[in-house]
Amino acid sequence: MTKPLDGKHVALLVADGFEQVELTEPRRALEEAGAIARIVSPADGKVKGWQHTDWGDPFDVDVPLESARAADFDALVLPGGVMNPDALRQNETAVAFVRGFFEQKKPVAAICHGSWTLAEADVLQGRRVTSYPSIQTDLKNAGATWLDEEVVVDDGLITSRNPNDLPAFNAALIEEIAAG
Repeated sequence: MTKPLDGKHVALLVADGFEQVELTEPRRALEEAGAIARIVSPADGKVKGWQHTDWGDPFDVDVPLESARAADFDALVLPGGVMNPDALRQNETAVAFVRGFFEQKKPVAAICHGSWTLAEADVLQGRRVTSYPSIQTDLKNAGATWLDEEVVVDDGLITSRNPNDLPAFNAALIEEIAAG
């Protein structure tokens, strides 16, 4: 039986401190839809999640960021948390990796604080997005129109506010990748 994302490769870009459920739930949904979901990280060997108020589980890094190329993937997912995107937006290689997906017009999905990295990559001008409310000013300052909705899709860019939005986020993510 064919699945909607058979043969698609999706990068999940994270540094230590990503909101764990914002990685595990999209990855599960992607894999159930037939995609190959790979964790890309600047971390060496393992990357550690965050569960609400404390450290979460370690996860194996599938592709070191230094050797990752947007051309090798069909889409990108940026989980949130606070520490994770704050670290990624200060990493020039991570920012260039993100920008590569936009240059190649591939779907990109960010949830919660994950959009901070999009602001740093300077890819939000004229885009409609949502995020965790505390970073809306940052996204507006980057040129985006911020909306308080569970999921916003704008020409291949999928954004959501928080873990409560994961069902809508995952559905939109799969739909956008399948359409691409």
